[in-house]
Amino acid sequence: MLSDTEENYLKALLRITGEHGGAGETGTNQLAGKLNVRPATATDMLKKLKEKQLVNYEKYGKISLTDTGRDLAIAIIRKHRLWETFLFDKLGFSWDEVHDIAEQLEHIKSEKLVEQLDKFLGFPQFDPHGDAIPTADGDYINEARLTLAEACVGKHYTIVAVKDNSPSFLQYVSQIGIRINSQVAVLQQYEFDHSMMLAIDNSRINISDKVAQNIYCKPL
Repeated sequence: MLSDTEENYLKALLRITGEHGGAGETGTNQLAGKLNVRPATATDMLKKLKEKQLVNYEKYGKISLTDTGRDLAIAIIRKHRLWETFLFDKLGFSWDEVHDIAEQLEHIKSEKLVEQLDKFLGFPQFDPHGDAIPTADGDYINEARLTLAEACVGKHYTIVAVKDNSPSFLQYVSQIGIRINSQVAVLQQYEFDHSMMLAIDNSRINISDKVAQNIYCKPL
């Protein structure tokens, strides 16, 4: 049985090293930064996870998940995104509220509950932020997408996901009218600062390059 903290480390490692089939590596400092802990604290936890054969780790070396560790991390992310979907679709929480609550619910151990939740929701493929929900077998839908910053002037796109899930970012893009499945047209991109003018819902908005870098879209 893993502790909540151990599960958080596995989840963070998966996100850093690549969810969709990636077998990447990272360093202790990057992991510590992701979890907002001291490198020494991360090192102590990595030693424990190595003893449980969940990570590959040597002092001053790169870190990667073992196959078992990766499977467990995917299962945690699956639970997290299903709970986010439940909170958003069934309980009326906004997309900027669901993450912190799902962080607590993802540590529930009952596999039966997770599978019943998936069934109750109709086997959703994406969470409220547009992130793919892994199947019970650990498979992901790999959907071709690009950031708005990569979009072409004069083309139309559908918003499919956000890279930044922080409440402040989600609240901001909601206020300017951007949501999952919104359809936008790129009217102009300014050379000076790479900001963009978009047409959305019969209105025009300007977004910064930073915002554009954190929104995923696909061509219509």
